[in-house]
Amino acid sequence: SDEKLDLNDSKWEDIHVITGALKMFFRELPEPLFTYNHFNDFVNAIKQEPRQRVHAVKDLIKQLPKPNQDTMQVLLRHLKRVVENGEKNRMTYQSVAIVFGPTLLKPEKETGNIAVHTVYQNQIVELILLELNSIFGR
Repeated sequence: SDEKLDLNDSKWEDIHVITGALKMFFRELPEPLFTYNHFNDFVNAIKQEPRQRVHAVKDLIKQLPKPNQDTMQVLLRHLKRVVENGEKNRMTYQSVAIVFGPTLLKPEKETGNIAVHTVYQNQIVELILLELNSIFGR
């Protein structure tokens, strides 16, 4: 909404509130950051041989609309910083991918493969976090 927020207000001190708001923002977009029409392509990319995965995912990201690419880069660089502070926050690449994978990447219509999709969603986000500089450059 157009409401002005005071981020110094004590209600914003709980990191779970901020993270929940961030996830809700991405979950409620009309289309996920990894667009619906590329969902199966990303799943197929993560199924490739390990040496080919990064290249395949990087090529797919380049096919996304520029605003999606830019937003993805900023968000994932931030999430990588979260992981780099894992000693304090206990977040790993895998745990961040589990939290954000299904929010950022999902099929347009859910099928009976929800559990399988979740595994791939998490693996894709984890791969991008691990290979961030290879995918987006420095």
